Amino acid sequence: MRWINRRPSRGAEIFLLCLPFVLLVAAYVIGSAVRLEANPADKLLPSPAQLWAAIERMAFLPDPRTGAYLLWSDTAASLGRLGAGLGIATAIALTLGIVIGMLPYARSLLAPFVAFVSMVPPLALLPILFIVLGLGEAAKITLIVIGVTPIMVRDLALKT
Repeated sequence: MRWINRRPSRGAEIFLLCLPFVLLVAAYVIGSAVRLEANPADKLLPSPAQLWAAIERMAFLPDPRTGAYLLWSDTAASLGRLGAGLGIATAIALTLGIVIGMLPYARSLLAPFVAFVSMVPPLALLPILFIVLGLGEAAKITLIVIGVTPIMVRDLALKT
């Protein structure tokens, strides 16, 4: 049977698409069952029932301390940070990307630096950001900006 350039049928394509996800869920359920059998109080791999109970508690029951529905309030806060970080990154990337893409002298000056910065994992800078900016919103938004801006600058410079 020839495997190269052979296209799977539509049913096989759907099966192959779902297979890794099914295997991942099965591995989690089996691992959770094994750990909980050895130690019922284990919190590392909760059972699917425990996961569902936690989701229900976080999404549909108000927090006794704050009265907020934690899943929704935390999601809104995260989306706000993401929007702010992407907005700032877009403004910086548009400016730098167009300048690097259109001006050869700017390309010679900035392109190597942008390439270098884009290779630094943003999480490696997290401790430095927490020391300099504290644990507030500024450090989190700055991390998003640092993680996204170099990639956007490089893409825009190449497209300009």
